[in-house]
Amino acid sequence: MKSRLFYIMVLLTGLSMNEGKNKLCSNYTQVLSDVPSVVDVDGARCWMEGVNEQFKTENLSTIIKSVEKLERVLENTALNETTSIIVEKLVAHIFRAKGNFTGLNISASQETVTSDSDHVANTTVKVHLPKELLKTNENNNIVFCMITSPEKYGPMGILDGRVVGLAVSKKTVLGLHDKINFSMPLQRPTLESQADKQPSCQFFNFSTNEFHQDGCTTEWKRHEGRVVCSCDHLTYFAVLMVSPSISESDQEILSYITLIGCSLSLFFLVITIVLYATQRGAGTDISLKVHINLSVALILLNLHFLPSQQVAALSSSGPCIYVAVLLHYSLLATFTWTAIEGFHLYLLLVRVFNIYVRRYLLKLSLVGWGFPAVIVIVIAVIDKDTYSRVTLHPSKTNGRAVVMCYLSNDVIKLVTTVGLFGLVFVFNLGMLAVTMRRLKSLRTGQMSGEKGRARRDTCTVLGITCLLGITWGIIFFSFGQLTTPGLYLFCVLNSLQGFFIFLWFFVFKWKTKDSQPGSDTHCTNT
Repeated sequence: MKSRLFYIMVLLTGLSMNEGKNKLCSNYTQVLSDVPSVVDVDGARCWMEGVNEQFKTENLSTIIKSVEKLERVLENTALNETTSIIVEKLVAHIFRAKGNFTGLNISASQETVTSDSDHVANTTVKVHLPKELLKTNENNNIVFCMITSPEKYGPMGILDGRVVGLAVSKKTVLGLHDKINFSMPLQRPTLESQADKQPSCQFFNFSTNEFHQDGCTTEWKRHEGRVVCSCDHLTYFAVLMVSPSISESDQEILSYITLIGCSLSLFFLVITIVLYATQRGAGTDISLKVHINLSVALILLNLHFLPSQQVAALSSSGPCIYVAVLLHYSLLATFTWTAIEGFHLYLLLVRVFNIYVRRYLLKLSLVGWGFPAVIVIVIAVIDKDTYSRVTLHPSKTNGRAVVMCYLSNDVIKLVTTVGLFGLVFVFNLGMLAVTMRRLKSLRTGQMSGEKGRARRDTCTVLGITCLLGITWGIIFFSFGQLTTPGLYLFCVLNSLQGFFIFLWFFVFKWKTKDSQPGSDTHCTNT
């Protein structure tokens, strides 16, 4: 009788404990709007159960708000050791950092999650967190949360309806130099509606309720059947299946166009230099010498651009650093000399009179070759590791990556290339407009030979357009539906820029054969 009463007491006690727990979880479900400053593991589990129930009953906007709060709850969870919590659609892993943090690997599926030193085979999501995430002796909790809901997230184009959240308690992590990596399986799009789409790693912005690509790159390793994402910050991430801006066949064609065009340009630019050297005594025009300097800059650019991918594949980093430095320098020199072409044109067409400058060519050369050198030296001093192997993606949404030697710092790349060329492009575009206006004014009232003059004026405008580097500006207008045609036009015109300069040089020399050059070295035939 006593033993029966004992079992009855145990049974009743167990029931009361379960009722207490269910009541606790029910309370957490009802007060999801209030994020506690500290919560124990049972409380975190109850929060996860509440959010899990919302995936079954609530709309997506309500779920998003709860997921954002759940992240803070997991960060505020008090624990003494690493803990995992699995509640149907949600998988959480809270890693308790102790001592010196050397990085972390997390492997997770719907049934299990672990943070062993190496990735576990046959798991859905694999995450690598770099050593940079925590400073020495920091003991913040590292939170991993995986949510899988094809019903709610699938219509948003999210791969397998799965999002991955990463966070560090009491810390905002942005701008990581050594990026976090996480991967998900994707052999090929399984749905017919996704057959023509590509994976894109993106993060969710809770302020705008939208996905963005900033700070994330995508690599689709088809032979391994996985998508690898690299991001420089922590938040919730997902792999979206999106329509690629350019197809793989277009990428391959553009690669061949670039290779052939740059090779032809290099060949004809060398011929241009040889022709100039053999007939140097006859050419005293300063404009011709400016063209030659631009040609040398383009030769350097093509010489270091063409083998960049092959050098990046070498095991030694020394050759890659050399190519990266010279490639950046020659690109800046090309932009600078196109700006000098515009400045020289300004003297000829706008100022016209009193344009003599003592040691004019020497001063131009100091700017054209010295200014890029100063930029490269300053960058090397500030961040000596910025010149290295980099992974470039022809499209932000495409998994095919290209490894070459160039700048690894996106901010420096943006300022020194896009920023500099933007200024040059605006100035030279204005000079092209001035040129066309002057040509029109010169032809006003001239009736004889109108067709011939119109043809020559057209050739003049096209030649000056090439010398001023206006064709590089096509990249600014390659967006939306213009992306693929714009890239084709950009690759064709700019890879063949050296060939066009050769034609301009040839026509220039042909026209001036019978001309008598002036005695002043700054005299220019126009």
